[in-house]
Amino acid sequence: MTERDVVDTVLAFARTLRHAGVPASPDRVEAMLAAVAHLRVLDATDVYWAGRLTLCGGPDDLDRYDAAFAAFFSGERPRVVRTTVTVPPRVAAYAPLDAGEGEGDDGEALDLAARASADELLRHRDVAALTAVEREHLRRLFALLVPAAPLRPARRRTPAARGAVHPARTVRRALRDGGEVSRLMRRRTRRRPRRVVLLVDVSGSMAPYADALLRFAHAAVRARPATTEVFTVGTRLTRLTRELRRRDAEQALAAGARAIPDWSGGTRLGEVLKAFLDRWGQRGTARGAVVVVCSDGWERGDAALLGEQMARLRRLAHAVVWVNPHKGRVGYEPLAGGMRAALPSVDHFVAGHSMAAFEELSRVIAHA
Repeated sequence: MTERDVVDTVLAFARTLRHAGVPASPDRVEAMLAAVAHLRVLDATDVYWAGRLTLCGGPDDLDRYDAAFAAFFSGERPRVVRTTVTVPPRVAAYAPLDAGEGEGDDGEALDLAARASADELLRHRDVAALTAVEREHLRRLFALLVPAAPLRPARRRTPAARGAVHPARTVRRALRDGGEVSRLMRRRTRRRPRRVVLLVDVSGSMAPYADALLRFAHAAVRARPATTEVFTVGTRLTRLTRELRRRDAEQALAAGARAIPDWSGGTRLGEVLKAFLDRWGQRGTARGAVVVVCSDGWERGDAALLGEQMARLRRLAHAVVWVNPHKGRVGYEPLAGGMRAALPSVDHFVAGHSMAAFEELSRVIAHA
């Protein structure tokens, strides 16, 4: 394994850890690179302890690290490992996507670079073209995804080292100091999570991507259950927030599938979006929220109605994000009538065809 392979593997693993909630900062990544430079990089045990001792910042990170290490390097299902265990978790001696062979005299050393390369390749593959084995591995990556929530200013302010001067606290401090202003007391505006609303198209044309989109929605609900709402759109509007609040992804998606009456049906985005705005949007669900519409834009109804409702949505929402799986294809142009009608009211137009695209979508939502 070359030095470049080692660096790429560690960087990819650190990115997976950050999605799992472990703050693998650049200085910690440098510490791990320095550690593995003195170890056997093909020995899973050495790599495990090098990362655990450098990338984890506290006891709360250990379980997440174990789950991420197992999913990234061995293809095992992420699991919680007790932090009192003093030996590294068992790592399977096969690659998650392609059958591999161990190296070394005992046959147990793993080719970590091959596994990391396979994992990185899978992140950029179109989910509609994945095999059954690759889809199973993608489910494990979704289990590690923790979408960040956008923030909004709160009404209240909190004391801070920097920010606007707080006159009342400054005067009170001066009175305690004998009437002399020796220090300016400051405050800053608090930040609270902004509501995120996901509208997922489950019509027939979106069938190859519906499972991945609902898994992303489940990850968003799991990360912020109080400020995330999920609806499916097709020929009818269905609220799935309650079903997706189940912790287990398979149980949540199974419950959601039972609740959706128009799965793989037609598409009437304009009418369904109007129903959403009439029933939920005006009440405040969409007001000031980041609304994410996941659809290819194929509209069997009136495209003009969709354009009107998108303009109405844009006036209510803080930001509108449109996720189109076909945008990730080379040479794609928004030629569908519904897509053309909706684009003038869209703030961010992104792809949604791969794991890398979902990670980018998470960043777009967080900074919307």
